[in-house]
Amino acid sequence: MSEAQEDHLLMSRAVSAWYRHYGVGWDDHASSFLCDAAIELYENGCRSAELMAAALISNYVGIAGTRVNAPSSGSIH
Repeated sequence: MSEAQEDHLLMSRAVSAWYRHYGVGWDDHASSFLCDAAIELYENGCRSAELMAAALISNYVGIAGTRVNAPSSGSIH
């Protein structure tokens, strides 16, 4: 498995753990949001699926937690 594939698997496991933790079904918007959050965590040095999942679970509580209307800090100039 290539390094890129391993990185994608790490993030996928973290997002899957979020879904299992909250017991919710697949949601396109939530998945897109969580994948973006996982990528940001990875870019900030998180290289553990368990730590990444814990961060996602604690920061985005259920489906409602993925419904953010405020702009991200990266889009504020």
